[in-house]
Order: sequence, then C-alpha cells, then structure tokens
Amino acid sequence: MTVTYEQVRDWVLALPGGEEVMVAEWGHPTLRVNGKMFAAGSPGSPTMSVKASKEEQAALLAARPDTFSIAAYTGRFGWVRVELSTVDADELHELVVEAWRRTAPKKLVKLYDIPS
Repeated sequence: MTVTYEQVRDWVLALPGGEEVMVAEWGHPTLRVNGKMFAAGSPGSPTMSVKASKEEQAALLAARPDTFSIAAYTGRFGWVRVELSTVDADELHELVVEAWRRTAPKKLVKLYDIPS
C-alpha cells in the first residue's frame, strides 16, 4: 500500500509542535517543528524529502536505492528523497519521527517520550 503525503502530515501534526507550513515560493507545504523544516512534500506527489544524518542517508541509499535517493537542494546535508509507493509505512513513520527528534527542541522531545 502506498504511503501518502496526507498520512505523513497527520503523523507530523500529532507530534508536539508539529505543523504544516505552506511556502508559496516553492509551491508546496513543508513539515516543521518550532519553525524549522524537517520534511517536505505535497498532496498527490509520489515523493517527499525527509531530514536525515549523512550516515543515515548513506545507509538508506545503500540498502534501498529503489526507495531512497539524495534529495534535491538539501541532499548535501543528509536529506533523503523517499519514493512513497515503495516505502513501508512503519519505516517511513520511524524516519519522520527521527527527523522531528533531530529538529525539535529537547523539551518537546522529552514531552513526546513521556509515556501516556
């Protein structure tokens, strides 16, 4: 089953401080925490970009070149482009949460880690 941008957006909006911000100049929304972008895509698009470390980027590309590639513009910082039709929802969810953790203020991460 193909993961959609809308699913990813819902995951992000459920995270503390997660928000969708439209960037008119780019023509698509970005997913952010505390004003800082950690993912981008658009409704109906077959791909999206997610923030990763350079090490994680290299591992993802080596393991799944059909699913992950270097993201345009931000790839030099570790970002990956994800083919939504070939990624497992749990795998992408984990990648998005890790991108959020890498970007969010420590107190929001702590809030997320407190068991309900």
